[in-house]
Amino acid sequence: MTHDYLKSNFYTKDKILSLFEVAKKVKNEVKQRQLRHVLDGYVSAMIFQKPSLRTRCTFDIGMYQLGGKAIYLGPSEISLGVRESAYDIAKNLERWCDIIVARVFAQKYVEDLAQASSIPVINALSDDEHPCQAMADYFTLWENGLSSSNLALAYIGDGNNVCVSLMLIGAILGCDFRAVCPKGYEPDAKYVDEANEYAKLSGGKVTVTSDIQEGITGTDAIYTDTWASMHHTEEEARERFSIFLPYQVNKKLLEIAKPGAFAMHCLPAHRNEEITDEVMDSKQSIVFDEAENRLHMQKMILLDCLDKIDSL
Repeated sequence: MTHDYLKSNFYTKDKILSLFEVAKKVKNEVKQRQLRHVLDGYVSAMIFQKPSLRTRCTFDIGMYQLGGKAIYLGPSEISLGVRESAYDIAKNLERWCDIIVARVFAQKYVEDLAQASSIPVINALSDDEHPCQAMADYFTLWENGLSSSNLALAYIGDGNNVCVSLMLIGAILGCDFRAVCPKGYEPDAKYVDEANEYAKLSGGKVTVTSDIQEGITGTDAIYTDTWASMHHTEEEARERFSIFLPYQVNKKLLEIAKPGAFAMHCLPAHRNEEITDEVMDSKQSIVFDEAENRLHMQKMILLDCLDKIDSL
C-alpha cells in the first residue's frame, strides 16, 4: 500500500533495519553498474523552495537508477503557497506524476500537499524535520558496525531540524542519543518529550545538555551542522558564531569521545566554523559516506512509499 513519508517517527525499528538491509544490497549492485528498473514509467515531481546539491542530485539520480524520471520544480516554476496553493498544486501533480518530493520551509506545506494529493508525498526537508537525512546517517553508522544497541551518538550545535530527526529516529532505534547545545538553542521540548517516549519503549536514552564534556564523553560519533541557516540575518549569524564557537568539532573535542569516533556532518559545511578541516578531512570523517548514502536510502524510501520494495 502506498504511503507518505512526512515525519521522522513514521518507521518502526524493525522496518528501518529491514530498509538498511535492502539499501546495502542495492548499493552494492550500483557499484557494479547493475541498475534495477522497478520504476519504469514512474515520474517524481520535486518541489524545491530551498536550493540543494545533495537532495536534488540524490532524488533525481535515485529515480533514474530505478528506471523512473524526476522533474525539478524550483521557486521560479512553482511559488508554493504564493502563486498557487498547496492544494491546487497537489491536485495538478497527482494527474501527471506518481510521487511528490518536497523540500520546503514550513512543515505545513508537506502536510497540506499530502492531505490534498492522492499520490505519496516525501518530506525532503522542512524547517521542523529532515527525516531522509537522518535515515541516511543511521544507515551509514549501521554500515560501519554501529547498530542501535551499541551506538552512542552526540549531535553538537543548534537543535535544528537535523537534530530533531536524528533524535527521534535514534530513540526509535534504541540508541544513546545526546543533543549538546548552548542554552537556549536546544531542540523543541515537544520533540524531546516525544523522543523520550520512544526511548522508553526501545531501551534507548535521550540526553539534552549544554555540557560538552558530559555530552561527548564515551560517544561513537559526533555530528554537527551549520550554526546559521539561510533564513538568519548576517547580524544573527555573527551572534551565533560567538555563542557556538566553544561547540566547534575540532581535534581536541573529538578526543573527548571514544578513540576512533566518527565525525559527521549533513553538509553543506562552513569549514573551520562548526567543523575544522583537520577533522572533516581526517580518517575519522564519514561525512562524504553520509552524502553518498542519501542516494541509496532515499531510493528505499521512494520504493517503500510507492509499495515497490518487494519488487526488488
